[in-house]
Amino acid sequence: MHSVGLVLEGGGMRGLFTAGVTDVMMENGISYGALVGVSAGACFGCNYKSNQPGRVLRYNLAYCKDPRYCSVRSLIRTGNMFGTEFCYYDIPDKLDLFDVATFEQNPMDFYLVCTDMETGTPIYHKCTSTKNPNEMEWIRASSSLPFVAQMVEIDGMKLMDGGVSDSIPIRFAEKMGYEKNVVVLTQPEEYVKKPASMMGLIRWKFKDYPCFVEAMEQRHEMYNDTVDYIKKQETAGHTFVIRPPQSLPVGRIEHNPKKLKQAYQMGRDAVNAVLPRLKAFTDN
Repeated sequence: MHSVGLVLEGGGMRGLFTAGVTDVMMENGISYGALVGVSAGACFGCNYKSNQPGRVLRYNLAYCKDPRYCSVRSLIRTGNMFGTEFCYYDIPDKLDLFDVATFEQNPMDFYLVCTDMETGTPIYHKCTSTKNPNEMEWIRASSSLPFVAQMVEIDGMKLMDGGVSDSIPIRFAEKMGYEKNVVVLTQPEEYVKKPASMMGLIRWKFKDYPCFVEAMEQRHEMYNDTVDYIKKQETAGHTFVIRPPQSLPVGRIEHNPKKLKQAYQMGRDAVNAVLPRLKAFTDN
């Protein structure tokens, strides 16, 4: 078994930075025993297992201004800003084909993280085949952000964005036996997460899910603690971290193709700058 894991943070369209990083990794034949992705880290990261560099940037540039892909109109009509049918089925099945066969044949394990609405705790799911409609629903659930997406019900569980309960699942990767991990973050080193600014609205909207509300209240503490832990693991030589040198020019939602390309290129530049050290880390 390959002894190195790959952990991908989310962040909506900040994930284009991650796509730039992972495309260079794929182009250089860097392999991992497992990939653990959260939210956009899962939605975009699945292309690593299907070995499709360039695909994330390609379909985002093609459809970033398409109201079927992401729009307030979609949010009003369906409760989901990112259109469910268009994003998770039309694009991979018809418009920019997802390589299901390669995904299934690649021995790398692919895990994603969702948050259980009832318990407020993370659910870690291993995806094996996107031919199963449930698997695409798992990816959608991991990316379902509060206020701009509806919860997703799978196997009797009500699920939302994995970033609420485990934004950077480094400890899960270690628990799965990966003592060495490459972690791709979408915030610069000096970033410190602040408490949620809309807790009153969160408490009202999710009043039937008190554990989920509590997870939202504590999210900034969990996130900052995890970043501190990652820095310690990095110093100890157990973790290799790739992060943007400065705040990315995109937020969770972005319709400007130039900004998307800029974030993507920042990812490529960041990993190319450390590529020899990264290869040494993963080879050893």
